[in-house]
Amino acid sequence: MKRKFFFMLVALLATVTVQAQQISVVAEDGTTNMYRTLQEAIEGAPGGSVIYLPGGGFTIADSVKITKKLTIIGIGHKATGDNADGNTTIAGNLFFHEGSDGSAVMGCYISGNVEIAESGVDYAVNDITIRLCSFNSIIVRDKDCIGIFINQNYIGGANFGGCAPTIKNNVLGTFGGINGGVITHNIVTGCEYLYVIEASNSTIKNNVFFYSTGVRNNYGFCKGGDNTGSDNLYQYNNEGNAQLDNRIILNEGTSWDDVFVNIAGGNFHFKEGYQQYESLVGIYAGTGFDDSRLPPTPYISSKSIPMETDASGKLHIQVTVNAK
Repeated sequence: MKRKFFFMLVALLATVTVQAQQISVVAEDGTTNMYRTLQEAIEGAPGGSVIYLPGGGFTIADSVKITKKLTIIGIGHKATGDNADGNTTIAGNLFFHEGSDGSAVMGCYISGNVEIAESGVDYAVNDITIRLCSFNSIIVRDKDCIGIFINQNYIGGANFGGCAPTIKNNVLGTFGGINGGVITHNIVTGCEYLYVIEASNSTIKNNVFFYSTGVRNNYGFCKGGDNTGSDNLYQYNNEGNAQLDNRIILNEGTSWDDVFVNIAGGNFHFKEGYQQYESLVGIYAGTGFDDSRLPPTPYISSKSIPMETDASGKLHIQVTVNAK
């Protein structure tokens, strides 16, 4: 009887686990509803809601546009030992259109782009926050968008459409279209052609800039003008028209692999002999970058199910839940 009871409980737990993978939507008044797909969650969530995505994969079509204030929080974009449920992956693009002011997305691996506003339409989308994510690119379609905050992400590239974002403590490739922005404490990996960044009237400081000799010799470091800043770390002394003072230049012949612990593995801590720079430049300086930081969502960190009940017929299941 106990053995039969045990298997019934295991089946029940499996059912609960499947249901737990559903998407929770918490409205501003505390009401919670469950959805099976990200599209259903976005369409059904009242404005101001928080959409909690568990570990696992979610697909979204380009026809789905976010037109209300929503906060989308995944469990993290890379699996860690603390995170028993893995990472949260969104296959597709996220579009923030008219009415989505104040929205945010955190803790997700996004295979496509994050796009803000639309081209040729007379409206701006403001106060969008993107944190603790990994995604292909960010594209802002209107120069009048304000309050765009990009923090602690891994980003392939970006075009900000002439607006003034705040870009702090990210690892990102070449980017441009910035006018009046703040670019601080980033690792900028650059590209093999054209400019590393395109920015005007912006503050650019405490960053580390990687790029090829082809960029340096043939095109220049920064396209744009009237930028201010200081304490950026470079490998070479010729930085084109960057217009930035107090530059930190590596000694001739020093490679980036000499400076950082593991570039290929995404570890941008400084090696011994260069550690004096870690509190000044790069992602671990300023407001800081935590390699293991997870978004503010509850997650199962451990679970234990014994193989049999105790003498009284009770099965003692232990589940530990943490939240950053």
